[in-house]
Amino acid sequence: MHTDHTDQPSHHWTTTPITAELLRGALDVEHTEHGVLPHRLPAAARAQNTDGQLAMAESQPSGVRLAFRTRATTVELDTLPTKREYVGAPPRPDGIYELLVDGRPAGRASAKGGNVLTIDMTAGTAERTAGEPGTLRFGDLPDGMKDVEIWLPHNETTELIALRTDAPVEPARDPGRKVWLHHGSSISHGSDAASPTTTWPALAASLGGVELINLGLAGSALLDPFTARALRDTPADLISVKIGINVVNADVMRLRAFAPAVHGFLDTIREGHPDVPLLVVSPILCPIHEDTPGPSAPDFSDFGEGRLRFKAMGDPAERAAGKLTLNIIRDELARIVKHRSADDPNLHYLDGRDLYGPADATELPLPDNLHPDAPTHRRMGERFAAHAFTQGGPFAAKPV
Repeated sequence: MHTDHTDQPSHHWTTTPITAELLRGALDVEHTEHGVLPHRLPAAARAQNTDGQLAMAESQPSGVRLAFRTRATTVELDTLPTKREYVGAPPRPDGIYELLVDGRPAGRASAKGGNVLTIDMTAGTAERTAGEPGTLRFGDLPDGMKDVEIWLPHNETTELIALRTDAPVEPARDPGRKVWLHHGSSISHGSDAASPTTTWPALAASLGGVELINLGLAGSALLDPFTARALRDTPADLISVKIGINVVNADVMRLRAFAPAVHGFLDTIREGHPDVPLLVVSPILCPIHEDTPGPSAPDFSDFGEGRLRFKAMGDPAERAAGKLTLNIIRDELARIVKHRSADDPNLHYLDGRDLYGPADATELPLPDNLHPDAPTHRRMGERFAAHAFTQGGPFAAKPV
């Protein structure tokens, strides 16, 4: 399993092949010409997808981490990231890789170089330029056997090429924690969070003492049947689905289609998880879409200064014809859960405004009118954990 070589006088390196056994939070691992590419949707789902936005989102490894045990004091990881550049906007920061040792933060790094995806939002085009791999180095780790995790960037696709350590590596032990499977939009994916471990689902998982599988898919929480099947087929002890904002801002369906689609989505999940606690979460407050339908459109007026905002393009009068707003979706989700829970006692509902509501919007407004900033991710993670994982919550351990 290991290939040893020495390329520095002070280190005798062990190179460990990166396999699915070393990855947590990924549903599939694709072997590429460079190494391995973690995916958050299985191959069967990807084969049915024709949307570039979803393809990009599911390949960004939000919540995915390398997990292993070692006595090593230095760790190197060769990666080939895919950076995104937006025409007319300042450069984006590099994705962050976070190191945890025995569950505690122990370092951050970013990979230079890599492929570049140049996106022109006004023209709706994207051009890919090939680049070179980069190397991350984490040194001065404590002596002795320890659990090491490297959380991959939540917002930057990365192919993993090689893992080198100055002591042998073995797969991490089963932590014995419950697995929480979560699906949502870019907010759950981690848009505008500060780092991979500080997206609101990652924070909530840490506070709740559970293992996270994050299927937050930016722009792509659209009740797709293949996503429901991925949730159905993924082993999990706890499941949550956050539904609504993408349905509105993509303007993909009206009320007549929405309710049956939600029922179908939940039916599919229940085929694989008939008794697992299942929490339906409605949208957090988003003032532009509370009573105004989608679609959302980018406002480029401050784009050159690095500020992109969104605006609602629908007409409130269209609600009479079945156009969806966040208030309509919350009412419908609450009705559906109440109806179904009569026969499904493990089905629960959470109003997203309990995670981020009117008072929060006054204190911490959404910078681009859609996505929470880093302090808001922290607040949402703490509130979700307090609601879901504490005594009496839908994810709390049942008394024996």
